[in-house]
Amino acid sequence: MKLRQFPLLTDENIDPDVVAGLRQLGFDVLDVMENGREGADDIDLLRWATSQGRVVVSHDADFGTLAVLQNEPLVGLVFLRPGHIDSKFTMEMIEVLLQADLELTPPFVLVARRSGDQVTIRLRALG
Repeated sequence: MKLRQFPLLTDENIDPDVVAGLRQLGFDVLDVMENGREGADDIDLLRWATSQGRVVVSHDADFGTLAVLQNEPLVGLVFLRPGHIDSKFTMEMIEVLLQADLELTPPFVLVARRSGDQVTIRLRALG
């Protein structure tokens, strides 16, 4: 499947403008802040996303730790680094991910790391 085919759960550290931008791109997005789950433990959010068949989008490395080191089940994780306060910065990274048009098979961790104008993508299949 391609990234745009997955429903998403955006963590509370994802700017509301990014949530709106994802929706404008046609993504099915549930946002932690909009669903009254702000402040919930990462493991609870990951389990909830998995039960809903959603990929977590976050700037928080803790989700990767749960998935990789603790073998917590997940559909997928999109980890955007560095976390940035400017939604335009984050949306530009998402555009690069979409242009890469990667084939994703759950469970996976997809990391986009930006340095200057360069975005490096790393995909790790789990399981």
